[in-house]
Amino acid sequence: MKLVLRIFTVIFLISHSVVFSQTLENRIDKLLNENFKLEAPGGVFLVAKGGKAIYRKAFGMANLELNVKMQPDFVFEIGSMTKQFTAVSILMLVEKGKLKLDDEITKFIPDYPTNGNGITIHHLLTHTSGIKDFTSMKSIKNIARSDLSPKELVDFFKNEPVDFKPGEQFKYCNSGYVLLGYIIEIASGQTYQEFVNHNIFEKLGMTDTYYASHERIIKNRVFGYRDKEGYVNATYISFSIPYASGSIMSNVDDMLKWQNAIDANVLLNPISTKKVFTNYKLNNGANIDYGYGWHIKELNGKLVREHGGSIFGFKAMGVYEPTEQIYVIGLSNCDCNSPTAFTRNIASLLIN
Repeated sequence: MKLVLRIFTVIFLISHSVVFSQTLENRIDKLLNENFKLEAPGGVFLVAKGGKAIYRKAFGMANLELNVKMQPDFVFEIGSMTKQFTAVSILMLVEKGKLKLDDEITKFIPDYPTNGNGITIHHLLTHTSGIKDFTSMKSIKNIARSDLSPKELVDFFKNEPVDFKPGEQFKYCNSGYVLLGYIIEIASGQTYQEFVNHNIFEKLGMTDTYYASHERIIKNRVFGYRDKEGYVNATYISFSIPYASGSIMSNVDDMLKWQNAIDANVLLNPISTKKVFTNYKLNNGANIDYGYGWHIKELNGKLVREHGGSIFGFKAMGVYEPTEQIYVIGLSNCDCNSPTAFTRNIASLLIN
């Protein structure tokens, strides 16, 4: 009798799991099909639990002109999700003794005008440096198509007045991550592209992840669009401009490899990983809801790690809940259709 009861229980649990999975898939399908139309620019979404993909689908078109349908393994520009890779690169260099989080930036860039303010690498990582975000400068249109060296890009914004003293406020700042990329080059002796390629992409087997290029032939590259009373091709920008703040390309499969590697401490030791996901504070003790390269938010009563990305023609968003190991990532090839709300809604379906 006990054996029969056990068998019945196992069958019930398996059946319940299958029904739940089908229901979940149907709910996600409905949400995404309503927002990503067959004939329009599309997106790819992946949902993972415990490090394994449980949902992976493509929607819409990858190329409107050639009538190419989106496929799950296609490669997108991920914009500011690049900051995750920059932050981890900095912590890797900390572990190697090449720099310290409390090093002032003038240790690496002596001519940077801090006007007596002690701006540290920690301030750059947490968007609390007070340095003006160069993407908000009107004159950025004058350099957007230019191929600049990291030093030339830093020189473009370094003399702008600061917005506040270091640590007084949280203000999202691409300039800070440009400076971090430049510091990575100075401390490592490699270009930013070489560093992330060798120390991250190759090490993790991320074969569909690249420092972006307009010239290079990139297999399965998706084309980007914007909606201007009808779809048009995305505005051109030199990838030397977003640089270490936003110039990486990837697909959902490689981003799952990245998330799993972070979880398993493949690139960083546990102490460094904890630093990445600490909710840091301002000088007055207020939380900033940001770690190093990730926002720290609450969803369904759980703390999640998330970050989006936006670059001409593309939007991206990744959400991770660590206690249940739930990861949701969405990539879109129209800056008119952000996956942010969708990824959060999908994550909400799985949490608890």
